[in-house]
Amino acid sequence: MVASARSIGIIGGSGMLGGAMSRTLLDRKIVPASDFWISSRSGSRAGFEQYPEMKVTRDNTELGAACEVIILCVPPALAPEISIHVPGRLVVSVMAGIPLNIVEELTGSDRVVRAMSSPAAAIGLAYSPWIASPKIDSADRARVTEIFQACGSTDEIEDETHLDHFTALTGPVPGFVAFYAECMIDYAVKAGISPTMADRAVRQLFLSAGAVMAHSNATPSDQVQEMIDYAGTTAAGLLVMKNSSIADAIAEGLDAAVAKARKLG
Repeated sequence: MVASARSIGIIGGSGMLGGAMSRTLLDRKIVPASDFWISSRSGSRAGFEQYPEMKVTRDNTELGAACEVIILCVPPALAPEISIHVPGRLVVSVMAGIPLNIVEELTGSDRVVRAMSSPAAAIGLAYSPWIASPKIDSADRARVTEIFQACGSTDEIEDETHLDHFTALTGPVPGFVAFYAECMIDYAVKAGISPTMADRAVRQLFLSAGAVMAHSNATPSDQVQEMIDYAGTTAAGLLVMKNSSIADAIAEGLDAAVAKARKLG
């Protein structure tokens, strides 16, 4: 089968991350629905009813034959079951912990990109760093950048081991941030504030804080120092936190996530 130059297929395209990327690529018209494929064990097109031209299959081999760009989006433990041989095709893996050389062995392609993304792709807010194998050319880089920019923001990196760090840092959305929010909500509830009101307040805090950090030229470190220099109520709390072991606990948690990512591979 001759693949269309613009065709994209996602193996695992109906899962949490695969579904988020699929809907974003379709909604933002990165690929025509008629040139888009997903494969999944269920073969279901639930959630994609507005795209009747999209192809759905249970057969990864069929998808691989039809698509020029193949995105691997299955749990790492299922990587050996991908069962495709697609030499010459552009393969993009977002499987946590699976290194480039293993992706090449699994697919038979030497045009391979390994990336990290998150379900925040569904709302165009994922951060997706990636690294390329030596055979990736400028046209491939442009295509990969186009795909991941549709999902949010992206960077090409040079050290593959850093993808495990990004898996820990930016993959778990909301993950670690939600845990911090949970702690703040629990604090408010223990003070007698209603759980509903506490939940609403903390959600709004994180929404506004994320927007402020995203649109400010100041680094998070600069913003912390500005609050401390202001010497108000937040400064009192920040000084206690900075003098506590919280930073070490966060680093230990991230180290555990990095170690897990490397174990998956």
